[in-house]
Amino acid sequence: MQTILYVVGKTDSDQLNSMMEDYKKRIQKYHRFEILTIPDIKSRGKLTKSIKKQKEGDLTLNRFKENDYLVLLDETGKQMDSLFFSNFINARRMGSHRRLIFLIGGPYGFSDSVYKRANQRISLSKMTFSHQIIRLFFLEQLYRANTILTNEPYHNK
Repeated sequence: MQTILYVVGKTDSDQLNSMMEDYKKRIQKYHRFEILTIPDIKSRGKLTKSIKKQKEGDLTLNRFKENDYLVLLDETGKQMDSLFFSNFINARRMGSHRRLIFLIGGPYGFSDSVYKRANQRISLSKMTFSHQIIRLFFLEQLYRANTILTNEPYHNK
């Protein structure tokens, strides 16, 4: 199974990009993994938040296949500890889907059509984080899940 992290918009920080690239390389040692960017909708103040979300949603949905398992990283999603998340990852890999897709939306969240398409929602915290920094947090948790599944000493519990 291939795992893909889709993100809306580029990451502005070189330091953040560097750390994300480090975790991406670590994760790729365990399975096929890539990070793909969906371009920001440039509005120049002319588009409302809801129209911008809808346009981002349309751009996003075009990238998914019918057999993809889509997980939204969303503040309203289910919270999991690292062990539960590793079991979730393992169960998805054993399933019938060819691709496991995680999606981090833009600053205004997801459109209704993206929510309807999603198979599941996961929240990484009750706190609110920027859509840029959550990328690094998620990559660290995905790496941690892989080390848990392979009984490596990274996770201390």
